[in-house]
Formats: sequence, C-alpha cells, structure tokens
Amino acid sequence: MNDDPIMVFAGSGSPRLTARICEYLQIPQGKNETLRFSDGNTFVRILENVRGRRVYVVQTTVFPANDNFMELLFWIDALKRAGAESVTVVIPYFSYAKGDKKDEPRVSIRARVCADAIEVAGADRVVTMDLHAPQIQGFFHKPVDNLYALPIIGECIKGMHLQDIVIVSPDVGFAKQARRYASYLGASIALADKERTGHDEKAVILQIIGDVKGKTAVVVDDFTISGGTLADVSTKLIEQGAREVYAAVTHGVLAQGSIEKIDRSPIKQLLITDTVENQPVQFSDKIKVVSVASLFAEAIKRIHNRESISEMFR
Repeated sequence: MNDDPIMVFAGSGSPRLTARICEYLQIPQGKNETLRFSDGNTFVRILENVRGRRVYVVQTTVFPANDNFMELLFWIDALKRAGAESVTVVIPYFSYAKGDKKDEPRVSIRARVCADAIEVAGADRVVTMDLHAPQIQGFFHKPVDNLYALPIIGECIKGMHLQDIVIVSPDVGFAKQARRYASYLGASIALADKERTGHDEKAVILQIIGDVKGKTAVVVDDFTISGGTLADVSTKLIEQGAREVYAAVTHGVLAQGSIEKIDRSPIKQLLITDTVENQPVQFSDKIKVVSVASLFAEAIKRIHNRESISEMFR
C-alpha cells in the first residue's frame, strides 16, 4: 500500500464527505478544481500527477442532478486521459436510480442510460450506497459495490435507547431492508400500504400492516425528497396507536418544502446521512445528520488492498 498510496478526489457535489473520508484514511485529499462558466458549461482539472495510479473520485449526483452527473463523467474522462491506471467512482447518492424500469409506454430507463455513460467515460468500478433498486448493479458491466448505511444508522438508533421499537417500512419496496433493520435492532416490523398514482412525488398511505399500538415506531427508507411519505406514514402510525414516531433514511435529499412537512408531522427526529450535503433547505432541530464517511473510506481501503467488502457487513 505504501508503494501505491490511495488518491481520493472530490467532485463539487461531495466536498465535506470527501474530506471526512480522507481524514479517516489519514491521507491528503487529491488536488483538483471545478469551474462553471456563465453559459452553464462545466470545466474540471486535475492538479497533480495521477499517471499509473489507482484513483477514487467522490461525487454525489443531486442538487443539481444533471450538472453533478455531467461533472462526474468529466472527472472520469480527465483522470483516464491523465494516465490513471484505474478510476473507481464513489457515488454516495445515485439520483437516477429511481428510473430503473420501463413501467409505462415511451419512457426512458434513465438509470441504464447513466450506467452506460459512466462506463463509456472510462470508470473501472462503482461504489454507491443503498441503491433505490439493487438490480441496477446489473445495468453495469463493471463491478458495483452497493454499501449499506444500516450499521451507522442502526448504532445511532441503539444510542437513542428507545423503548419497544417497531421498524416500519413505508412501502413494499423497502420491506426487505427494513427486515434487516429489525433484525439488527431486535425489533418487530410493520409495513405501510402505499399507493402512488402519478409523478408528482405524492403517495396515499392506505393502511399500516402490523402491530404498532403502544410502540415506538421507527420509519426507515432509502431516501426522502418531499418528506410527504414520512409525514403521512407518521400520522397514520399515531392514528393506529403508536406511542412515538422516529424516522431514519440514508439519503436526505430534502427539496424545498420538505422541512416544513417534517416539522408539522408527529416525527420526533429524522436521522439522515451525509451522502447528500448541498440541500437547498435549512435544517430544523428535528434533523440529525450522521456520517457514513467511515464506511466509504473502509470500502476504498479494501478495494485498494484487494480485500473483501462484504466482510464489512457480516
């Protein structure tokens, strides 16, 4: 490892997370710069020698999603053209993962288009966290490591010393991962029956399946954008007799208006991670951010030393 020190570069979407990753690895951050011109074009430049090196670039892809995704492609291309032996792309939040299927006529499978673009740009490996649809790993021909925030969020929930917990999945899609949370915390599980009819980020909570009466409900999910589902599920849980409601999501995307919905809801506290760090909103006291830098740093170190990543989650 001393003969091939780890080089980690930050895209403009993840400066603070990258700094924490480098701090954990006890390495200096790679020198680079991003410029944005008045016509909207993005320009990236590596400011040190990467020839023959195995390098890592960290870039989340939201706020603004398209600009950050294009910047990521430019970083991959710049590093490969500068002679890097391999480029591992660390995408803390892969925003287009929601577009994982053709579920109506004449629409794009956006996640597949993004996967193709990342590979064509020259990426050799992808590291991400809590993909909205795990099958997206199959969209890539290159290795994809999908990390889980569960160990970090799970320990944070344990540290809150909540009594008589029931883990609640806000829909069927997250039920499998919710079951892992329940197992990790030794808790029971319940499921919200949700119906979504359009593309307006609104869903109707029909019912809660499972026993929540007198319990402390913890709603878990991979991301929240509008805060609407979390607010609606928490209200339904209180109606069905839950004593208190907390929530924990990996990706706190949190668009305009989301904080107001969460503040008006019965949620006592919302845990999010730092996979997204450039939200256009001011957090309230209900939001608590926990860092997943150690997980990404450990994954980078294991990839660099050709060690198993799955061992991290056993």
